[in-house]
Amino acid sequence: MTIADIKKNAETKMAKSIEALKNDLQKVRTGRAHPGILDQVHVDYYGSMVPISQVANVSLLDARTISVQAWEKGMSAKIEKAIRESDLGLNPSAQGDLLRVPMPALTEERRKELTKVVRHEGENAKVAVRNLRRDANEHLKKLLKDKDISEDDERRAQDDVQKLTDRTVSEIDRLVQAKEADVLAV
Repeated sequence: MTIADIKKNAETKMAKSIEALKNDLQKVRTGRAHPGILDQVHVDYYGSMVPISQVANVSLLDARTISVQAWEKGMSAKIEKAIRESDLGLNPSAQGDLLRVPMPALTEERRKELTKVVRHEGENAKVAVRNLRRDANEHLKKLLKDKDISEDDERRAQDDVQKLTDRTVSEIDRLVQAKEADVLAV
């Protein structure tokens, strides 16, 4: 493995950490509705638990209401039950074949709890990035020990990995601050 391989590997994995953080932050609900909120809700479909998106169309009716249209007639009741029993605090109402899922307004206390969740997700992402930096530095030290690179090359490569880490951590901070502002916005 060369220095370029180690840097590229660290950069790729750090980018994946940012993508994972973006996905995690999308799941934290604000006062607005988005179909991704129901991604983690699973429904019993002929004996197997599957995500709602695999048995129904999930879309937005307006900024605060999600609509769920089951593909099969008998699934509406099961989907409604699954949404009710999820820990999302949503209360769907059936209108024929269509389920309307209104998003309740968040209280100030709940908003503060959600900002803590957002910060925790950000901290987890930072820990993952720091672990990637440590792994890259260990690979560089191994190359130095095996006499494949000089001490100067190792030092420069560690500096590059640190700069990459700093950029990634600042991007994580930016994402967390944006999500906190979104959660706290009334």
